[in-house]
Amino acid sequence: MKAGSAPMVSMEVQDMATRFWVDGYLVLENQFPDATMDRLQRRIEAHFGHDPAFAHTSEFLTAAATEVIPWFPQVEGVSDFDELASTGLMEALASAILGEGWYSQYCMIMYSKTGTAGQAWHQDCPPEEPTQFNLNRLVYTMDIDERNGGALELVPGSHRFGELPPSSVEHDFAQRITLAPRKGTLIFLHGHTWHSVRPVGRGGRVSTNYRAAPRHAPADITDVCVYRNMRYRFSTSSIVQMRS
Repeated sequence: MKAGSAPMVSMEVQDMATRFWVDGYLVLENQFPDATMDRLQRRIEAHFGHDPAFAHTSEFLTAAATEVIPWFPQVEGVSDFDELASTGLMEALASAILGEGWYSQYCMIMYSKTGTAGQAWHQDCPPEEPTQFNLNRLVYTMDIDERNGGALELVPGSHRFGELPPSSVEHDFAQRITLAPRKGTLIFLHGHTWHSVRPVGRGGRVSTNYRAAPRHAPADITDVCVYRNMRYRFSTSSIVQMRS
């Protein structure tokens, strides 16, 4: 909701949470003032500069077909992005989705350079146990449009489908949809939802991910990411399972 609008009533929040559990995602446009988004975008651009180096190993970049550079500002004592996480709707909707005792994990800014591959189809955490998952709250400080590329693709309801099919299985994701969020958009995304990011165009791409989890989910729930061809553990920079 834009600055100055009336608070969201609990019934509206519950209705949104219900839609989230059906679809595995939720899109809320015009949630943050342009001035706030522009200020944070400038902060992001100042951090990454013109041509930042990739943070992941070459093995990961090749195997995952994922070219994104993460930044964890809170780890470095940067508090510029904390204000968004404490907004009423962010907290109320997280509570409605995750239940009592949910907790915030971290803020991760994902930067993609001009002309890079985006992110291959993946799940942010293993899907074997439905109650063990993370919640992504994605804030867009810039437009994702045809010039910039980097549209978000996902399969609605796939958080209920189990493991992402391996790359050797013919699966064109006919049910997938494509989202091109504009500046100020907030997207809630279930960690088991199948999703990808299209190749990035001339303007680069940025999204700010506020991750949270239900109280019974471990803090390292997102340490292992599921791709179509492998499972990858970030803490050890290693492939833990090849999939075929």
